[in-house]
Amino acid sequence: MATENSTTALKTGFIGLGAMGAPMARYLHSAGLLTVVGNRTQAKADALAAELGVRAARSADNFADCDVVAMCVSLDADVIENATALAKVLKTGALVIDHSTVSVQTARRVATLLAAEGIGFLDAPVSGGVEGARNGKLSVMVGGAAETLEKARPVIEAYAARVSLMGDTGAGQATKAVNQVLVAGINEAVCEGLALAEKLGLDPDRLLPTLMAGAAGNWFLDKRGATMMRDAFAPGFKSVHMLKDLRIVQGIAREAGVRTATIDQAVADYAELVERGHGESDTSALIVLKRRPQERS
Repeated sequence: MATENSTTALKTGFIGLGAMGAPMARYLHSAGLLTVVGNRTQAKADALAAELGVRAARSADNFADCDVVAMCVSLDADVIENATALAKVLKTGALVIDHSTVSVQTARRVATLLAAEGIGFLDAPVSGGVEGARNGKLSVMVGGAAETLEKARPVIEAYAARVSLMGDTGAGQATKAVNQVLVAGINEAVCEGLALAEKLGLDPDRLLPTLMAGAAGNWFLDKRGATMMRDAFAPGFKSVHMLKDLRIVQGIAREAGVRTATIDQAVADYAELVERGHGESDTSALIVLKRRPQERS
C-alpha cells in the first residue's frame, strides 16, 4: 500500500461510500490524498466527511478542484451519470478512475465522454470483497493507457495489494467478467458440496479444514464455509449485486460466442435467491437453494 511518503499532490475525491467504497476512501485519507467524498445518500457522505475532516460533496461542482476522482457505484447508469456531471467541472488533465463493475461498452462510452473534455479515464474494477477493501488488499484490474495508470498509481495503491494493467479501455471490465465467471462457478460448487455434506451428517469442524488442505481449497470455502453452514449470511458481497454482475457477464460471454452453462446456472440461481428475499444477503446464501430437493419435471 502507498504511504504518506508517496505523492500528496493529487487532490482526490471519492464517490460511492458503500461497503467497499467507504474503507477505500479511508485508505486514501490515511495516504494524505482525500479531499472530498460524495454519495447518493447525502447522510453517508456527511458522516464520513465529518469523521475524516474532509468535504462532503453536494454536487459535482464540489469535485472541481480534484486532480483525481475515484468511483465505486452500483450500476452502469450511475457511472454514466457521475461521469457526465464530472466532465462539466473537472479541469483538463484531471483523471477519473471507475472501480465499479459495469459493461465493457459503458467503460468505453465514459472514456470517450471524458476524453472530449481532456479528462483521463481508467476502468478499474476490483476483486477481494469487503475484506479486501477493509484490509487495503484489493486486486485492481485496469483498462486504459499506461501513462494514465502511472498518474493514478498513488491513489489506487492506497487500497490495493495488486494493480494490473490488462490492456486498453474496457480490458479492466473484461477481466472482471472472467473473474466473476470463476467466482460464480466456485460459489455454485462450494454451496452444493456443503449442502451435500450437511445431508450426509458430516461434522463441519472436521470437514472444512480437511477440504481446505486438499485440491478443493479456495478463498470462498475458507472465508464463507463455516458461516454459511451456521446460516450466517452478513455480506460480504450481496447476492443482488452478484446477480447484476452475472447478467453483465452473460451478455459479454454470449457476444464473445463461448458456452455459458456455468453463468446461466448462476444467473438462474441468484435470481431465484433474490426472489426468495435473500438479495441483501451474502452470496454464500446460495446454500439455501442447494439444500432444497431438486424439482423433478
